[in-house]
Amino acid sequence: MLPFSQADYLERLQKVKDSMGDQGIDVLLITDPANMYYVSGYNALSYYVEQVILVALDDDMPRYIGRYNDALVGAHVTTWLSRDHVHWYTDEYTNSRTKHPMDWISGLIKDLGYGKKTIAIEMEHDFIAPLAYEKYKQGLPEAKLVNGSFIVNWVRIIKSDNEIEMMRRAGKITRKAWEACAEAFKPGARKCDVAAAVLEASVRGTEEFGGDWQAGPPVFPGGEYAGAPHLTWDESRYPDRYDMYMETSGVYKRYHCPVSRTMCLGQPSEKFLYHASAAIEGLQEALAVVKEGVTCEEVEAAWRKTIAKYGVKKDSRIGYSVGIGFPSTWVEKTVSLRPGDKTVLKHNMTLHCIPGLYYDDFGISISQCIRVTKTGHEKLHDIPYDVLIKK
Repeated sequence: MLPFSQADYLERLQKVKDSMGDQGIDVLLITDPANMYYVSGYNALSYYVEQVILVALDDDMPRYIGRYNDALVGAHVTTWLSRDHVHWYTDEYTNSRTKHPMDWISGLIKDLGYGKKTIAIEMEHDFIAPLAYEKYKQGLPEAKLVNGSFIVNWVRIIKSDNEIEMMRRAGKITRKAWEACAEAFKPGARKCDVAAAVLEASVRGTEEFGGDWQAGPPVFPGGEYAGAPHLTWDESRYPDRYDMYMETSGVYKRYHCPVSRTMCLGQPSEKFLYHASAAIEGLQEALAVVKEGVTCEEVEAAWRKTIAKYGVKKDSRIGYSVGIGFPSTWVEKTVSLRPGDKTVLKHNMTLHCIPGLYYDDFGISISQCIRVTKTGHEKLHDIPYDVLIKK
């Protein structure tokens, strides 16, 4: 079931260890599902209970620690770890008011000889509870606990050629999802049926390869609510005149290639089309700047300069790093295309450039997922930027 070779995982592990060593960290406790997947291959819907990938500088292999029924088979079939590096707590710790998994995990950490080490904990993501950290403090009183958030994220930011191929495949699935959306979007169609068409196409994928499940559902903000970019759908029907945009992502082996496109039923207003033109030209000019050696803020500056000619402003970022995704997001939580981010772009970084324009009475979103190259960029899907107008 592993999508990459053991050599790939060993290379990733060494990069994580190098970062740990630079920061004086002996042990890293990884609980972000995307980071767990990156380091070990572990891939299951078990992130609603406590689970950890433990990386230690003195160990040649990570350790999986989780609930019994996830560790027994799941950790063996989805990871490259040997059986002696898979550990589990019993069911009595699950959703208990008297026992906590981190009590057991803290005991294991001490048994492994790390009870007095510098231990980094991923503190800033969706799947670690405040109580878990408190349990670590209680269970590891002689350890030095530090914040290990985003150590793995920053390693993930530069993709291998094998990862890029995963994202290219995801991009082909993205194209299928967009085509399904464009076909289903029509007057009288239920919004939930359009969403269903997108989801079905995303899972079916292509004849060559199937799709994976998304880190987040597709969104379809429109009408008077188009200024809220993260609304999903309901069972109401589309009217004869309606402006909206959609955002979704094809997924292959957990790698995401997102897209956002704007679409209209009937003829949109001149004001709407004017702002769409600004968004498209701004996106094109921003992407024209992208190449290895350019900073994130320089990309955003090209966008900002272009839309200023239209009298348009945008105060929020226009993109972010993307790749592996698990709920609740496909965002890698590292670089942002915005003023002040001086991160230098490097070959094989992957970005979702999504300079949406969101107002009280309408919204426009047209995006592109790209790979940074030494001389420019590669589009990871080939969906036209034009506003789709169905009359």
